[in-house]
Amino acid sequence: MRSRPLGKTGLTVSELAIGTWGLSGDAYGPVAESERDKVIDRALSLGITLFETADVYGDGAMERCLGERLRETPALVVTKIGTNRHASPPRKQFDRAYLEEAFEKSRERLGKDVLDVVLLHNPAASTVTTGEATGALASLKAAGKLRAWGVSVGSVEVARAALAQGAEVLSLAHNVLFSTDLAELADEIHAANVGLLAHSVLAHGLLTGYWSLHKEFPPGDHRADRWTPDELRRRLGQQGPIRSIVGGEILTQRAASLRYVLANGLVSSVLLGAKSVVQLDQLVREAGRPPYLTKQHLESLEFRLKALGVKK
Repeated sequence: MRSRPLGKTGLTVSELAIGTWGLSGDAYGPVAESERDKVIDRALSLGITLFETADVYGDGAMERCLGERLRETPALVVTKIGTNRHASPPRKQFDRAYLEEAFEKSRERLGKDVLDVVLLHNPAASTVTTGEATGALASLKAAGKLRAWGVSVGSVEVARAALAQGAEVLSLAHNVLFSTDLAELADEIHAANVGLLAHSVLAHGLLTGYWSLHKEFPPGDHRADRWTPDELRRRLGQQGPIRSIVGGEILTQRAASLRYVLANGLVSSVLLGAKSVVQLDQLVREAGRPPYLTKQHLESLEFRLKALGVKK
């Protein structure tokens, strides 16, 4: 397992990390606790040193689980705060008092005196710009309770607001079919030397290469509401360019999609959403080793995707 620096934080992280939304049971339906624990233990045995979660995943259960299973290890945890599910109705909440309370609860669940990395959980650009939420995290770091802070962003606008406030880490969606945000932000991320976590690298399973045009999702699976049938068919029809580079060490379309993200030198770590040990082993094996994709592969992908109108 290779490592990369997490920007200017002074932390070093494994190139592959475990994102735990799927393991929590909140995203794709229930996951047995025994399988969840096996995935975490297997990740550690493979040399993965970074785990990403949020205080609301499993209503705090994922933080408690990571706190218990990682206690005697040097693994790092990135957690996210700023979603108040106990409000009526549930809502985003980023005032200083709420964030400080949420931080302390995360610290207790994770069993750490000093948290590794805490991100604001998908705030609006206006929230970031006011400076109250980012100032709360910066103050926690100054008090020695936090090693690094940042923002999980959903748009270029939010990312730029976070960079302007001095964020040290960004988490953003990045994959073969959704790469324009990172491309637009590349120079700014490089100049600020920000740690970058890439999530949604397989677009919630869309890029695995195994879905049919009539794919259906079970109850409790967020993907049932993510794409209309027409949108899903359109997205599946855009994957020919990815399949075209499969061959040799690139074993599958899933491998090509994962390697595309790993080939970007701005990315500190790729968040894998494995829900089973089998899935995790497949992903780690197919990630391979550098060079993840050749210049010719990347140029071919860009040209073919632009021809399909995927990239402008």
